[in-house]
Amino acid sequence: MNWEQLLSLKRQGDNLKRLRIEQDETRIGFEVDYDRIIFSSAFRSLQDKTQVIPFSKTSFVHTRLTHSLEVSVVGRSLGRIIGKKLIKKHPYLNKTYGFQSNDFGAIVAAASLSHDIGNPPFGHSGEMAIGDFFKNGNGLKYKEKLSEQQYKDLCNFEGNANGFKIISENKIGIPGGLRLSYATLGAFTKYPKGSTSNKSSKHIKDKKFGFFNSQNDFFEEVANELGLKESKSNYSRHPLAYLVEAADDICYTLIDFEDGINLGWISEEFALEYLIRLVKDSIDIKKYNSLEHKSDRVAYLRALSVNTLINDAVNIFMKNEEALLSGNYSKSILSESAFKAQMKDIIDISVEKVYKSEEVIEKELKGYQVINHLLEVFVRAAVNNQEDNMTTLDDLALACIPKSYLHKEKDLYTQLLDISCFIASLTDGKALEWYKKMN
Repeated sequence: MNWEQLLSLKRQGDNLKRLRIEQDETRIGFEVDYDRIIFSSAFRSLQDKTQVIPFSKTSFVHTRLTHSLEVSVVGRSLGRIIGKKLIKKHPYLNKTYGFQSNDFGAIVAAASLSHDIGNPPFGHSGEMAIGDFFKNGNGLKYKEKLSEQQYKDLCNFEGNANGFKIISENKIGIPGGLRLSYATLGAFTKYPKGSTSNKSSKHIKDKKFGFFNSQNDFFEEVANELGLKESKSNYSRHPLAYLVEAADDICYTLIDFEDGINLGWISEEFALEYLIRLVKDSIDIKKYNSLEHKSDRVAYLRALSVNTLINDAVNIFMKNEEALLSGNYSKSILSESAFKAQMKDIIDISVEKVYKSEEVIEKELKGYQVINHLLEVFVRAAVNNQEDNMTTLDDLALACIPKSYLHKEKDLYTQLLDISCFIASLTDGKALEWYKKMN
């Protein structure tokens, strides 16, 4: 892989090459990507989707929206610092092609902003609920009518793949969805393989799949443009995807911990105890002691810790640039962090005190129940519509589904996948509201 190809400004449907040197400096193409994501309805829906704590009534607990915004800020910083170092190391990127350090920041920021855009309501329990409906629920009866590959898409419903579908899928009158640059699409795709891939390895890129069977052809087009393709159905991860992953890791590690402290589920004393190695070289003890409120003290420690981990991630990335470009870097960046042990300790206590708290588990169970019921109602309605076997209940259900998700003329797989994606598009509040009305 090479940077000039990886930084492609091409968008779906382009006939002419977009050159960086010809871009309007007031609003370059990568910044347009960010703007298009911000203004999309799919992004707005994240304001009422669970990050960790479902149905929280407190203003300081993070939703998918606030989490995504924070990840984009961290991602932008990572990208800009890396960009500055890469331009200095490879001056031809600027002199010949016109790339600047902020371009890297803009790509990572846009990809980071959208990294959770395909996640269903109720956090990861929502994702598992969709898959379980087809594995063990009423959706199991469709198995014999689908190919193995199609069935895998549904049984292993993946928020990352749904996200790629949302930002890139053709719609009537809207070819290419958000029409993001291929550089941003590449950085977005942490797992560059489809559900049909049988490739299994310890490489981080093979941990999950990043696009549905229905989008194999388009991802191959993106991969060819960026130089990601290694062989048939085998792709390298875009190097900047490692920065998106790192930004996400930094934020959920520290901010879920912060939420737990502010909720009173984790003792404040743990904040300094667990973060001291991250902040010891930058903390102003006098300032820390002067902060009156717990939330302010914890926020101060979190901000310093974020900065420490950003600098650490930058060093690891630059040290491994060659391996990243060759596709041979097989781990997450922060798995090599000097602060790996501290991050593990923080995550472990967050799991114990937050993720596995009675309140979170109870609400996740409720979310699981809600999604299963909605799938039963809407899948049955969509399938009966295809088979011209509608009931009154089906008519009422179909009236709730946007027409963009209904394809009577298409095959069963497309309809089941689109209904699953429709359920995934719902906010926590909307899903719960419909469930209550139906019961």
